[in-house]
Amino acid sequence: MGKELAALYPVAHETFEEADATLGYKLSQLCFEGPEDQLRLTEITQPAILTVSVAAWRVLQSKAITPSYVAGHSLGEYSAHVAAGTLLFADAVRTVRNRGKYMQEAVPVGVGAMAAILALPSEQVKQICEEAAQGEVCQAANLNSPDQTVISGSKAAVERAAELAKQRGAKRAILLPVSAPFHCALMQPAQDRLAADLQALTFHTPEVPLMCNVDAALVTTGERAREALIRQVTGAVQWDASMRALAALGVQNFVEVGPGKVLCGLMRQIDRSRTCVNVEDEASLQKSVNHFSSPSPKPD
Repeated sequence: MGKELAALYPVAHETFEEADATLGYKLSQLCFEGPEDQLRLTEITQPAILTVSVAAWRVLQSKAITPSYVAGHSLGEYSAHVAAGTLLFADAVRTVRNRGKYMQEAVPVGVGAMAAILALPSEQVKQICEEAAQGEVCQAANLNSPDQTVISGSKAAVERAAELAKQRGAKRAILLPVSAPFHCALMQPAQDRLAADLQALTFHTPEVPLMCNVDAALVTTGERAREALIRQVTGAVQWDASMRALAALGVQNFVEVGPGKVLCGLMRQIDRSRTCVNVEDEASLQKSVNHFSSPSPKPD
């Protein structure tokens, strides 16, 4: 993860060095070499993904490609704030390490669960969650696209909801291999702990507007950015609505920065008329740079 960019671009290499120095261990080595079981620990996963994303963003920035808006899915909102100048990278990487730790410690392993519900309207999924809760926690956690809603909560309640969803026409209901039930009320202890950390940080006015997860609305002040990141821990990720709001503002080109192409896949489900490219290694970087440097295709 990020190894090729770090080898080719000094700004990416420096980003990994900064993360290593800030955290006090070789995060770069874990990103480049593994082992995978350590990378899967959420207090390592979160700073690792943030660092790879910021490294890729800085390389893209060095190519004079700058955004009109930024957004990030859940953890990715921190990368977006670094890109917007709201947060210093060192503050962000320390915070997300703690965020991962607090989330892991909020719920004992095996008590919570998450499941992806495919091809069922989100409003119907929310209703199923209410029925399945039976006094436990069961909530829509990620409203990712018209075809995908992720639910989160107490293990038994999530399992009941997944079964109900299948009975009511969901194409699939898949229990996810996650370490904690993110973005639901069970995360309240983590939210309370993270709030104290975020209150201690300096938040600057974003240099570009940020579309925040929890409200699917633009954040243009540092204080609003802080408050949205606090609520995000227990709040649902309104990704579908966020992307539609950006499209309504006239955004045609989206760039997914960091490991993987999950968000590009979701964009195809949300609005196929938009273009989505990604940057995670040299090949994808060059493809994205070429996309922005080539003349705009003539309309049909």
